[in-house]
Amino acid sequence: MAPVELPVFDELTLDPSGPKGNAWGLFGKDNSLGMLNLLTPDVVKAAASEIKDGVRFALDWQLNALRQPAFGRQAFDQKIVFKAPRIVNDDVLTFNTQSSSQWDGFRHYGNQTHKVFYNGTTQQMIESSSVLGIDAWVQNGGVVGRGVLLDIASYAERNNIELPAFESTVIPLELVKRVAEEENVTFRPGDILFIRSGFTKAFEKLSEEEAAALGQRPVAKFVGIESSEATLRWFWQNKFAAVAGDAVAVESAPVQGPQIPQEWSLHQWCLAGWGMPLGEMFYLEKLASHCAEKKRWTFFFSSVPLNVPGGVASPPNGVAIL
Repeated sequence: MAPVELPVFDELTLDPSGPKGNAWGLFGKDNSLGMLNLLTPDVVKAAASEIKDGVRFALDWQLNALRQPAFGRQAFDQKIVFKAPRIVNDDVLTFNTQSSSQWDGFRHYGNQTHKVFYNGTTQQMIESSSVLGIDAWVQNGGVVGRGVLLDIASYAERNNIELPAFESTVIPLELVKRVAEEENVTFRPGDILFIRSGFTKAFEKLSEEEAAALGQRPVAKFVGIESSEATLRWFWQNKFAAVAGDAVAVESAPVQGPQIPQEWSLHQWCLAGWGMPLGEMFYLEKLASHCAEKKRWTFFFSSVPLNVPGGVASPPNGVAIL
């Protein structure tokens, strides 16, 4: 597929019948890839040059890491099935795809005012077909390209900046930009952005009781980046194919909380407006440590989600290779 020239941010709202800032139809009315269309063969080929040492880091957190997921979601369950009298085992897994590391697909979060998903897809269409399923990403070879890690958590720790992981802490865009400048990162079209907030590190310090209590709070509050016009403009101008992080929702949670101007909700703009995948609760600890040691923040990234027709979300099955 030939590269598509993106309009500038101020030219968005391509479909006047849709929400403010939408890019509906940019890649075709029935396109299910959205900004993943930026991952052209040339972009992926260039990303392969990031592999220099052959060091690999899996970026999926354990499926049962949360013990008790927030937002009333079902916890992970594994059942071992012993196939007696043969010495053979199967296992049956039951889990909510939002309960650990995940890609949010375009069926997950719609525009709350227009009540539609990416490219104007309705709830009725979601329930009666496999349109916008995350399996479309799989059929296209997955989410593969150059990853760029911005380690906000380490920068904050070095500079005595507190970013409480279990409150609706908003990480300012200016702090994100400052880290990019310190890391001497130059973005390229089609990059997959990773933001480390320190959530998974903070969570792993909790006791079993504390972890369970966290998931049962009446309001699920978690750290995330600033939801604003400036953040969205920065995403679009840098032509990211996807944005992921170790936080629960990329932006601060709850995503309909008072700390988020709904006019600039990242979930609404990125998923429903642009078709830009959001990755949540990626496990970035080992990768971040290695990047800091090598002073190198870019890498080859490969992710092939579950091939579920009409899938809403999926564990990323992601790996970073440097």
